[in-house]
Amino acid sequence: MTIRSRREIVTFRHSFRIRGIERLLPAGAYEVITDEETIEGLTFSAYRRIATMIMVPAEDVRGSMEMLSIGSVDLANAQAADASAAND
Repeated sequence: MTIRSRREIVTFRHSFRIRGIERLLPAGAYEVITDEETIEGLTFSAYRRIATMIMVPAEDVRGSMEMLSIGSVDLANAQAADASAAND
């Protein structure tokens, strides 16, 4: 089984919340890391998401970052809420 990681930058225009993170996160650009594993036994390459993490400013240490595990649906919900807030 092979595991790969994809990295992307997600930008929020407003302060936001993601389920599972107890604090309000400030607007800005965030690195999101998605780990995927191969699905064996297929005649073509396919991957299944096994983990999604986001890099956020550490709560207690200025200038430090921490990686927190989040749900991909929770991230999508936060992005949708941010986009709809921009339209208000």
